[in-house]
Amino acid sequence: MTANAPSSSSGSPPGASGSGGSGGGEVDPRLVEFAHQVFDTARRGEANTLANLIDQGLPPNLRNEKGDSLVMLASYHGHAAAVRALVQRGADPNLRNDNGQTPIAGAAFKGFTDVITTLLDCGADVEGASPDGRTALMIAAMFNRTDIVDLLIARGANAAARDAAGNSALDAARAMGAADTAERLAGTSGGAGASDKSA
Repeated sequence: MTANAPSSSSGSPPGASGSGGSGGGEVDPRLVEFAHQVFDTARRGEANTLANLIDQGLPPNLRNEKGDSLVMLASYHGHAAAVRALVQRGADPNLRNDNGQTPIAGAAFKGFTDVITTLLDCGADVEGASPDGRTALMIAAMFNRTDIVDLLIARGANAAARDAAGNSALDAARAMGAADTAERLAGTSGGAGASDKSA
């Protein structure tokens, strides 16, 4: 894709927002296409292209119609270098999408340890909780991702945290039959006080 953005009176491609809101009025189809290209660039993890676009004035916190930021898209698709390039240019590593999901939670769901490390190094909240209280640690535990569970706990994640239903990361692991992460979490201070849903 080209690194030159079509000009726009608002400074942001339509169908997208630098702050999460949606614009009104008629839009230039070229700008819509450009916005789609930018989001695809984040999905592909083209760090240099993203860096150049932001250096030319693209809002670093640009979001699509679902509220997914460039950092969210790069994180969800496993591109640590793109995440770093975006955050170094002002992108918010904690920016939630319209469902309240965070980039670190998306990376935990997909199993991208390197992306999580990068997000944490760039200031992301280690909990990354969604509106229902489900943390990145809970998500990693559910899918038996021991490396991510170990990383998050080492970086300060609260193993005793509970979601809106009262479940801890240990409860989530047990409910999903994730034996390895359940064993890890059972040995933590948070695991010692977790309710046993299997009893």
